[in-house]
Amino acid sequence: MAKLKTLNPLVIAKFDIQRFARDPEDVTYRGRRRWSGNHGMVWINGEKIFEHKSFEAKVVINDEDIPIGNSVDRKVVGLAGEGEIVIVNVFNRGFQEYLEEQKAGHDPRFTIVGKHEDPDMLNAGKERICIDNVWFEELVLMQFEKGTVRETTIPFGFTPEDASYLETVEL
Repeated sequence: MAKLKTLNPLVIAKFDIQRFARDPEDVTYRGRRRWSGNHGMVWINGEKIFEHKSFEAKVVINDEDIPIGNSVDRKVVGLAGEGEIVIVNVFNRGFQEYLEEQKAGHDPRFTIVGKHEDPDMLNAGKERICIDNVWFEELVLMQFEKGTVRETTIPFGFTPEDASYLETVEL
């Protein structure tokens, strides 16, 4: 039987526990505190889109290059809102009505609300955004592939002035 080696008490006394201690931020913001998209929700005109897979809305900054000496700076000339919703199809989400409106020469607009919530996030945080004046960039009438679950990507545009945060995560 092997004999266990005992530690020298003088060596233990010199061990600096503070050198190996974690910063409070490391403990507070552990991996479980990171956002997960599993609890995200999307509504279009107040109707919950329960079969969504992903949601993204962003503002694209349109700018022009401005040469200054040997440097190139930029001047913002406009903002454009764009995004997409990916849904795992269960039924035709009113696309027929939207198509008929477009064919009749109308340009229907929508309101989208996105909520990102994670119960394990710091302070059980959630963020909610409301985007008004939303239009769809294209309309997929039919799509399928054998051996796969149907997913439809719905790209959309919006005016950034019509987007606002309703709730944000505060530290």
